[in-house]
Amino acid sequence: MTHHLLSLGIGFAVGIAYGVLGVRSPAPPVIALLGLLGMLVGEQVAPIARRWLAGDRLTLGAIHADCTEHLFGTLPGRRPNQQTARNNPNAEPPA
Repeated sequence: MTHHLLSLGIGFAVGIAYGVLGVRSPAPPVIALLGLLGMLVGEQVAPIARRWLAGDRLTLGAIHADCTEHLFGTLPGRRPNQQTARNNPNAEPPA
């Protein structure tokens, strides 16, 4: 979480510098970013549909396991092998 806040803070500082210098940001407009967010969230329909079609219950935990890492990346404090073990109950525990 620290990296996320640091990134936000640096971006905010750069935004202030752009404002002081009167330079327009090279970032895409908000409408484009919302479109990208829609695409990212829309991609999550396939794993959820696969679970549903396989007859699995659609629990919040199942949706979390299928979608969270793709939407948010590996969350702070979680090693990638912990996520793999959570998604695959038959996986061997980390040594």
